[in-house]
Amino acid sequence: MDFVGTWKVYSEENLEEFLKAVEAPEMILKMRKDFKPTVVIEHNGDEFIYTLKTPVFNKVHSFKLGKETEIITVDGRKYKCTVREENGKLIAQTDKFASVREIQGDEMVETITAGSVTFISRSKRV
Repeated sequence: MDFVGTWKVYSEENLEEFLKAVEAPEMILKMRKDFKPTVVIEHNGDEFIYTLKTPVFNKVHSFKLGKETEIITVDGRKYKCTVREENGKLIAQTDKFASVREIQGDEMVETITAGSVTFISRSKRV
């Protein structure tokens, strides 16, 4: 799958608004504004492993397409999430937000919508 690899985020639009929309704690808002994470996506059989790396924390989630899984945020909040593949895109759905991850040229673009707020993250493969 084209998503597999290590990606460095270089651009984020509406990060602060998105974090407020999903009710992230103030400490996460402050901490997250100071750096752009690295994302590592692995695919082993029918399991995907998604790792978000920052200077302050690393967060690992694993999932299987079409199967509900639990994701835990940095501050400990839990969400039920189902990820599916559709037209070459990975689409994740929780009760708080929806995420669409796709490859556009040599970039990975993730668009996350929470209510009326849309957050866009752009990454380059490293």
